[in-house]
Amino acid sequence: MSVNIPQLRALLAVVDTGGFGTVRLAATPSVSKGLLPGLLRHWRQVQPGVTVRVFEADSTEVAVWLEEGTADAAVLVDPPPGPGRQLAADCYRALLARDHPLAGEPVVHVRDLADDPLLTSTNSCESRIRTIHRLAGVPFAPAQRVRDLPTLISMVQAGVGVAILSEVTRSVIPDDLVLLPLEPHVTRRLVLSGPSARSWHAAVGALATSAVDHLGGGAR
Repeated sequence: MSVNIPQLRALLAVVDTGGFGTVRLAATPSVSKGLLPGLLRHWRQVQPGVTVRVFEADSTEVAVWLEEGTADAAVLVDPPPGPGRQLAADCYRALLARDHPLAGEPVVHVRDLADDPLLTSTNSCESRIRTIHRLAGVPFAPAQRVRDLPTLISMVQAGVGVAILSEVTRSVIPDDLVLLPLEPHVTRRLVLSGPSARSWHAAVGALATSAVDHLGGGAR
């Protein structure tokens, strides 16, 4: 049987760059809903031999799953310096009903929300929301804490209060709500990485590189 050398070399090149296999990707719910759908579509087009399976958890669980081997890759929030690739610099915004008195403002300061019940989610970066309040000199006193992002959004829709979410959630915000720039300005880095203490799955590096190219170098 004859061997087509050019075709064989092309196939080996795809294998060497991680062109096949299944990657278990861990991410927080906000990243899974706001950032990953577009990336999954992009990866399916440019890396058709790679299957990406998404697993949701909070930030702490995501990091643990990555290091323990439950996940092959993860979108980490503000990780220490390392070999990962930054996907986005994700800003925090005020989430208000469209009929809220401040909904038409270009920028909202967190102190202007002091009279509104604050709604938070245990999956929505509460530590950074605390930081925003601390920088503004405003007490952090949430009126309601819920677990899931859709529940939080539904409560703002119902007029129960206001919330602070990251820019990455914009794609899942319904039309009757607005997501406005917030002061003090605080961001978080979203970094796609493999584990720090073991070898990466062969496809992860290629996925990370194509994601950065697709998102425009991680600037958001």
